[in-house]
Amino acid sequence: MMRHPRLALVLLCLVLWLPGFFSLPATDRDESRFAQATRQMLDTGDYVRIRVGEEERNKKPAGIHWLQSAAVHGVEALGIGDRRDIWAYRIPSLLGALLAVLATFHWGRALVGRRAALLGAAMLASCLVLVAEARIAKTDAVLLATVASAMGLFGLAYLRPRAFGAGQAAAFWAILGASVLIKGPIGPMVAVLAGITLAVIDKGAPWLRALRPGWGIPLMVACAAPWFVAIGIATEGRFFEQAVGGDMLSKVGSGEEKHWGPPGMYLATFGIAAFPAAFLALLALPGAWATRLNPPTRFLLAWIVPSWLLFEAVQTKLPHYVLPLYPPLMLLGAAWALHPLRWAPPRWVRALAWTALVGVAVGLPVAALAAAIWLSDAALPGALLAIPAAMALLWVVLRAWRAGDWRRAGFAAVVLAVPLYAVVLEGVAPRLAPLWIAPRLAAAVQEVAPHLDDRDFGITGHAEPSVQFAIGGGIALLARGEHAARFLAAAPERRVVAVGDRAIADFRREAAAIGLTPRGVGMVSGFNYTRGRWVTLSLFRGPE
Repeated sequence: MMRHPRLALVLLCLVLWLPGFFSLPATDRDESRFAQATRQMLDTGDYVRIRVGEEERNKKPAGIHWLQSAAVHGVEALGIGDRRDIWAYRIPSLLGALLAVLATFHWGRALVGRRAALLGAAMLASCLVLVAEARIAKTDAVLLATVASAMGLFGLAYLRPRAFGAGQAAAFWAILGASVLIKGPIGPMVAVLAGITLAVIDKGAPWLRALRPGWGIPLMVACAAPWFVAIGIATEGRFFEQAVGGDMLSKVGSGEEKHWGPPGMYLATFGIAAFPAAFLALLALPGAWATRLNPPTRFLLAWIVPSWLLFEAVQTKLPHYVLPLYPPLMLLGAAWALHPLRWAPPRWVRALAWTALVGVAVGLPVAALAAAIWLSDAALPGALLAIPAAMALLWVVLRAWRAGDWRRAGFAAVVLAVPLYAVVLEGVAPRLAPLWIAPRLAAAVQEVAPHLDDRDFGITGHAEPSVQFAIGGGIALLARGEHAARFLAAAPERRVVAVGDRAIADFRREAAAIGLTPRGVGMVSGFNYTRGRWVTLSLFRGPE
């Protein structure tokens, strides 16, 4: 692995991330929204405005949609798939996650040394949150690639400002500009907060001149400004109202966003999100803080601490929000594992790290087995295989732990996570049929109306974006059962409606009132995991 580290990392990433990449259906809600918006860009040729069905979704920049569009065009040109395949939209996420891992190794060498950078990059690749993001068609894996690359260059400027060239400075600002096009201000925010922290602690910023902000900031703005101008014109300014006044401020406040979490939630869930590498990062943190006067360690802590505190303060919380702070955490963990005179953590930290490792290693197969028993017997073989996979990981890692061989423990955790993730993400998740309502609904619609135009299909009781991706962006999302009855009555000879069980009584009542005799042609049941409840959708056509 040390002779060809980049090739080894690429192979490791592929075996970690490809299980489930092709077989998992489009997930709700973000992935399906992003993919459907990109699909409508492809269908309409409008690569400026972002729409899902008839709804404007101009809440984030369009960079990820352009990358997804390019990936889908490439897949179609090669004849290996088409725009109906969700995996084609996942390609930028896979490549973004891969670039993030390679960037962590490449620039991590100057911060922690070659061997530790390799272990840190491998640890990052195996983190549960990145394993998930690498196979989801949205922004966060690509954002991680931009932040890891930009902060890697920032680290070089901080450690060796005199050797930092104009080309490196241009790359730093251009990458931040690309980051803005992916997810707005998050990438520049991490860099700015780290820079302010370093300047205050060091009582100076000699690295600032090396970064050349005089022309670098205009370069960053120039990379992102054309699209912002175009979307501002195309939406008559509504983009800025939706993106800043709606999306961003709703995440800071508590009123509109549903993903609320208390301060400290990211720290409390770190052991799960960063499994299996979390235990090394946790063990390393006390020593990192104790040696914070060491310039590379100080830089890595400045990358982590201020942004982490800000994310903890913001009321909207999702596990992937702190993902841009994982590369320095993994590098600190790897550096601690390989240091011959490593700082011994307190007993309570060791207990916390042990709990994080064992708890998640046991919890994953237990959760997989419970889901298989509850939802689908077809997933039982994979769930049962997850148990020995998890036990093998624990046995090898804890044995190395007892021997004090932390380097071996880290690499063993990463490598033995491969079969565990594979059986869960390929053997269990795709086989939990009740979770995947949209593709089964699309198949049922195709069976009863093979050539149905998506504009002639309406649905109430399950208005999830995965249905739009599976059937088409032109479908009618109907609020109530009576609306479904009127929709069907408007063209009963060609239209089809899907009516949820909670709306069926209103549907039949309105149908009787307007003289419509609907004909039941099918039924699909499943578990809506975004709302946490079972739903049964009945398909209706007009009378024969």
